[in-house]
Amino acid sequence: MVSGIVKRFLPRVFVIAAAAGFAVLAYTYLTLPDVRVLATTNPATTAFMELRAAEAARDGQTVRHVQRWVPYARISQPLKRAVLVAEDAAFWDHEGVDYDELRKSIQVNWEQGRAVRGASTITQQLAKNLYLSPSRNPLRKLRELIIARRLEAALPKARIFEIYLNVIEWGDGIWGVEAAARTYFGVPAASLNAEQAARLAGAIINPRLLNPARPTARLARRERLILSRMGDVTPPPVVVASAPATPAADDVLALPPLEAAPIPGEVAVDGPPSEPPPPPAEVPSAPAPDPGAR
Repeated sequence: MVSGIVKRFLPRVFVIAAAAGFAVLAYTYLTLPDVRVLATTNPATTAFMELRAAEAARDGQTVRHVQRWVPYARISQPLKRAVLVAEDAAFWDHEGVDYDELRKSIQVNWEQGRAVRGASTITQQLAKNLYLSPSRNPLRKLRELIIARRLEAALPKARIFEIYLNVIEWGDGIWGVEAAARTYFGVPAASLNAEQAARLAGAIINPRLLNPARPTARLARRERLILSRMGDVTPPPVVVASAPATPAADDVLALPPLEAAPIPGEVAVDGPPSEPPPPPAEVPSAPAPDPGAR
């Protein structure tokens, strides 16, 4: 009797579940942001910036926001290489999602019974920073994957990387590589050397805890590892012009001008900051896999 009832209603359950799943996917797809505007416009804010502002307001704290947009050509090659090593050594080889790393991550996490390994590409991290949240909600992750594929379809690799380097969090209220370079080392992003670049890249994994100006033993180990692998990756060449951006007045005042001396009390490098020559054209090559990339 019970068996007959189950057999009669089971197909209906499957149909209802399939319809619900399709509805969720359709809603997710139709409510995704239009990323094509990023080809010519720099984002004025991000979901993560708004999240930090809301957290500060909730705690009754003053919101700190230090950021200055810098074109891709004005970011040092060592920094680009270091970030690729630390975050996504296969950046050239995927179209937004690194399925090999994703498969390994799922296997390791399943064996450990908890999330111990990530597999997010730079494009996925950008999607999350721009539009989503740090939540581990499966629907949020699905949106991240779809947005990442859209970003890769709409933008050149260099533009994706440029936006990423200008909007990611690099400390409490510090957004983007220019603000990070000046805050921690007193130099513009164009003048970062290999050691400084490796330390900044190593801090991305936990920017609110790891301070490049006062590196912990963990950050020092990551810096050495990144330095040893920086020759194995190739940054995207400059193939597109940056979108025009006018920084807010308070952001300009929060940072010294490009020719200013290093910030007092921070680590400085010898010699005045100078603009490097344009990077030579590089032929994309398949970078060595980095098991530490997220």
